[in-house]
Amino acid sequence: MSTATKAREVAAQTAPGYRASRTLPLRVEALRQWRRRRTLVMGGVLAALPFIMIIAFAVGGGPDRRGGGNGRITLIDTATASGANFAATCLFVSAGFLLVVPVALFCGDTVASEASWSSLRYLLASPVPRARLLWSKLVVALAFSLAAMVLLPVVALAAGTIAYGWGPLKLPAGGALAAGDTVPRLALAVAFVFVSQLVTAGLAFWLSTRTDAPLGAVGGAVGLTIVGNVLDAVTALGSWREFLPAHWQFAWADALQPQLEWGGMVKGAVVSVSYALVLFALAFRGFSRKDIVS
Repeated sequence: MSTATKAREVAAQTAPGYRASRTLPLRVEALRQWRRRRTLVMGGVLAALPFIMIIAFAVGGGPDRRGGGNGRITLIDTATASGANFAATCLFVSAGFLLVVPVALFCGDTVASEASWSSLRYLLASPVPRARLLWSKLVVALAFSLAAMVLLPVVALAAGTIAYGWGPLKLPAGGALAAGDTVPRLALAVAFVFVSQLVTAGLAFWLSTRTDAPLGAVGGAVGLTIVGNVLDAVTALGSWREFLPAHWQFAWADALQPQLEWGGMVKGAVVSVSYALVLFALAFRGFSRKDIVS
């Protein structure tokens, strides 16, 4: 039997008007995720962080501009120089761990939560094709992860400008970026942070298709990310550390230099995207063959 004949027979067995591409629209999945309590809580935490830091600087008298007594000036020491400096500082203190959590949460909870509620099999019986279900959930999860990463620096920039004024971005090593260049550079830094977190997204999403426990998928992704940070701190690994996504997680700082440096960000993006594509492919392949009983 030819492929065309098989296709006609399958089409004849489907309900009139049924289109697989119209099942589980992105807007429906986005609304479902938006109404989740964990989404609102995570957004509140990220939006509150800049105000907590402003209060901390006010209570503590501002950052130590002498570099903590060792003579070395860091990004935190210039946090109150301008709104742009404050936004960069918030990104610096959160990129290593805090921003990992929403990515792991949105990507790790998305499929596993359906299984834990025993609603996954009913979605597939709607019928929503498995690839369509995963695609919709992945796109929405990545969109919410990006929104979380954008929310923090946007709120920090607005709050910092009100508290410390608008001005150039003063660099710890000396010099400054013009005020008009700070927003595009910060946007580039946020974009790289998002790309660098695709590994965590891939881990969480793959684990979400393998377990019915959302906390297992989220915790597993966060735990493996921490392991990567620990391994990157082992200097004995030498050049092998360059194959670890964690090795490049702060390469976005090159975007905040007088002369934009692309080398570290390009290498980090290649490593992160390579791992992420493999993990996403494993998630789709494994889920397509999985026996759904929950």
